[in-house]
Amino acid sequence: MAAGVPDYIDQLLGAFSFDPPRIWAGGPTSGRHGGAAAFDRFHRLSALEELAWRMRIEGSCGLPEREFNGPVVGLQQRYRNGLAALGEDFCEVGPEERDDRLRSRPDFTDLLFQHSCEGLYGAPEYGGNRDGIGWRSIGFAGDVQPRGWTDAEVSKP
Repeated sequence: MAAGVPDYIDQLLGAFSFDPPRIWAGGPTSGRHGGAAAFDRFHRLSALEELAWRMRIEGSCGLPEREFNGPVVGLQQRYRNGLAALGEDFCEVGPEERDDRLRSRPDFTDLLFQHSCEGLYGAPEYGGNRDGIGWRSIGFAGDVQPRGWTDAEVSKP
């Protein structure tokens, strides 16, 4: 929780509750190592990009313009289904029972693992990696624009 991983997932699933949607952070600098804090300004999406991301996040919702290749179950519904399958008492049961429940839902567990990694190691502007905690845990300095990386830093074994 300290790293903000649930916040990252929440922000991803609710990306379209922001204007512009929280899909692509701006740039080229974050302000963490000089330059403007431009990552805080998210880009507007083209109509095609919005359609693609809405399908990915919200699913096709029975809308003809989203079902040109058939129905799509979006991330929001996949999370609803996965969390429901884990049970309302998931946090109260013992670790072995939690592991058994997670093992019984490999598709959801894989999705949750992927998004947990993104939330822990991605740019903090997306809601996770609070204060760069994930980057510090692996010795990564994070984005260093406008300074960049020296040849020696890139070539270190």
